[in-house]
Amino acid sequence: MMLEEFEKTGKQALADLKKVVDLGTLEEFRIKYLGRKGRIMQMLGELGKLPREQKPRAGQLANKIKQEVSAAFEQLKQTLAASQEHKVKELIDVTVPGIPVAMGRPHVITQTLNELLEIFGRMGFSVAYGPEVEDEWHNFVALNIGPEHPARDPLDNFYIEDDILLRSQTSTIQIRVMESRKPPIRIVAPGRVYRPDTVDATHMFMFHQLEALVVDEGISMVDMKTTIEQFIHAFFGLETRWRFRPSFFPFTEPSAEVDLLLRDKSGQENWTEMGGCGMVDPNVFDAVGIDSEKYTGWAFGFGIERLAMRKYGITDIRLFFENDLRFLEQF
Repeated sequence: MMLEEFEKTGKQALADLKKVVDLGTLEEFRIKYLGRKGRIMQMLGELGKLPREQKPRAGQLANKIKQEVSAAFEQLKQTLAASQEHKVKELIDVTVPGIPVAMGRPHVITQTLNELLEIFGRMGFSVAYGPEVEDEWHNFVALNIGPEHPARDPLDNFYIEDDILLRSQTSTIQIRVMESRKPPIRIVAPGRVYRPDTVDATHMFMFHQLEALVVDEGISMVDMKTTIEQFIHAFFGLETRWRFRPSFFPFTEPSAEVDLLLRDKSGQENWTEMGGCGMVDPNVFDAVGIDSEKYTGWAFGFGIERLAMRKYGITDIRLFFENDLRFLEQF
């Protein structure tokens, strides 16, 4: 009796398959017969209840029925899928305007960097690049940062070997340029830098800097002030107010911080630090073989993320690196 039930189930399945006209009803058929709780699976589960002498014949019949139904199902599935695709193609009206394709765009940091390089390019600066893996000579020693300076603490740098580390500032590019070129020098140096800071809304262990260096005869603080003012007005607008604030850096003397007067969301104006600058220290010139009696120079360094945050009102540096399209599509 059970073998007859098996044959009846197989014939019924093939008969029902002939009634299927689309992929939706085909899926209903699959669930009814070939799903985990379908009739074919139930049929195979009944094999264990048969006497031992009937199991071989019943097993062969059940497997044959399953293979036949499965093969017919797959063939019909391919036929219906091809038919549906053909219908979709027939519905395309070539006279209708095409569907817009979503295009990518440069990241907001890339956009900011390109704008900065364009501004300084108009002022006559060339662009210089350098390695991100540096030695202590270029990262510290040549920049007048002595062995006892806290900036050289291994806990504040990503050391790879005793004398090799990921650069902590793009000032290393300035040293490499002055080693290989004779004045006059007028360059900007963009790039990634690395410091093991605790990540929060204003700090990241990897960020971008843009530094500038000018070396020539007769260079003074007036030249630096004029260049920075032109840059601020070109990038932030002519009405932007800014100031110098006395500071100290080992590689510049005198040194200053550059602050902008910016308005927050509440309308309150606050002075906000943007970066450091100053006249190149004679010790730096001596380290790279430039006559400090003949030449003078100035340098400054700004964080690119910080510039973008101030320009676009971004309050969390982590947004630049999270790849959230809701944020990126705004720029």
